[in-house]
Amino acid sequence: MTRKLLIKTDGTQLRRGWTTGACATAATKAALIGLWSGSFPSVVSINLPKGETPEFPVVGTSLGKGWAEAGIVKDAGDDPDVTHGVTVIVRVSHSTGGVVFKPGFGIGTVTKAGLPIGVGEPAINPVPRAMMDEVVAEIASEYGQNPDIDITVSIPNGDEIALKTWNPRLGIKGGLSILGTTGIVRPFSCAAWIASIHRGIDVARADGQTHLAGCTGNTSERIVQALYGLPDHAMLDMGDFVGGMVKYMRRNPVQRLTIGGGIGKITKLAQGAIDLHSGRSQVDFDKLADWADDVRVVQANTALEAYEIAGKLLAERVAKEAAVQAALQFRENVPILDVVIIDRAGNIIGQATH
Repeated sequence: MTRKLLIKTDGTQLRRGWTTGACATAATKAALIGLWSGSFPSVVSINLPKGETPEFPVVGTSLGKGWAEAGIVKDAGDDPDVTHGVTVIVRVSHSTGGVVFKPGFGIGTVTKAGLPIGVGEPAINPVPRAMMDEVVAEIASEYGQNPDIDITVSIPNGDEIALKTWNPRLGIKGGLSILGTTGIVRPFSCAAWIASIHRGIDVARADGQTHLAGCTGNTSERIVQALYGLPDHAMLDMGDFVGGMVKYMRRNPVQRLTIGGGIGKITKLAQGAIDLHSGRSQVDFDKLADWADDVRVVQANTALEAYEIAGKLLAERVAKEAAVQAALQFRENVPILDVVIIDRAGNIIGQATH
């Protein structure tokens, strides 16, 4: 489930970008060339998992006894990525035990089970590790060197930027993760958001959490968390992607799921939508009028206006129908399902359990 917003309003195509994993791989290659040749390239090319060979300008090179360092500035293209413009710096140095990954400044360390990297390891995901392993083998062979290398990845200000990501909730402490499965950032693709939901489910389940909550925004998350006394890592920043969350839970079940949000998005779920974005699903006001038994609702412009016309009875019906629709998405092995509707002031206006 990806967002296909690939064209700008002026008709030009949105630019793709590169993941932190691709940048770290390119920086590793540049640093290794500097280590073993004594000089650094101005540009390096790497092989991505699907065969593309992008080029990256090299910045911030340094060379010392037994080590070399190079940086790549991340270009996320036209995607609103919080790591756009960061410099991914890699220092390589001689080792005695194969390729060893180490966290430099601004790179997080895994502290909770459930992620694809073990507890205590730097938050460098498996595909970027494999890409860097391949680069070490390639450049070591080219220069006739031993491929025993320590790779230390750093991102200046990564600790501050990480606070804007899921990392603190996932138990990744101290900085950002080095991510990417294809090496490519696609503009407005929802892959990264949905992957974060999946990792949140993994971490919560590994910690033994049996009750998780997926919410559409900060207000609903705050109210639902307080309502049930849930820990931070039981809270999933679901956003619009109830379908992506439920689909993953079908394969990775939990005992209880609460879905929280405003009446607009929850109405769309109640009417069968699993992508709640305003550009991809709309409210059926005729159906709302039927639920409210109030013809005035047909003239409403928003679900909130419909609620203001029809009152709490409509909100309760929306919550009930949303719980039914969410249960249908599970098909079988349906968890206990709660739906909580919250207004902008943080008041619960509708609630139902299936």
